Amino acid sequence: MRFYTKQHKFSCGIDLHARTMYLCILNREGKIVLHRDIKTDPDIFLKTIAPFHEDIVVAVECIFVWYWIADLCSIENIPFVLGHALYMKAIHGGKAKNDKVDAYKIATLLRGGMMPMPHVCPSEREVSLITL
Repeated sequence: MRFYTKQHKFSCGIDLHARTMYLCILNREGKIVLHRDIKTDPDIFLKTIAPFHEDIVVAVECIFVWYWIADLCSIENIPFVLGHALYMKAIHGGKAKNDKVDAYKIATLLRGGMMPMPHVCPSEREVSLITL
């Protein structure tokens, strides 16, 4: 299992859904600098993280709606980490389960270098697999 271990000034954990997304941004010391539920919209997302854009990394759990935010982060030169859903035991094993708690746990795993990363198939490979 691979883990994301690079250090950044801010770590953003997102509990992502089709219509809403809950963001939790932690600073290097682990203090919460933002906890907010926003509409799942690229412009709203970029405006929300703008004060932290200088050195932020964004992470989401691998679910069916992660592609757009990965593409957006790539365009905006924001490091993006996809968390392996099955190996994120801190989220699935906890007693408290809600968007706010999940976003905080994702940010904490990311900040602590414990974000398990799945293998992501490069888009060129996906296209060649589709044409087979």
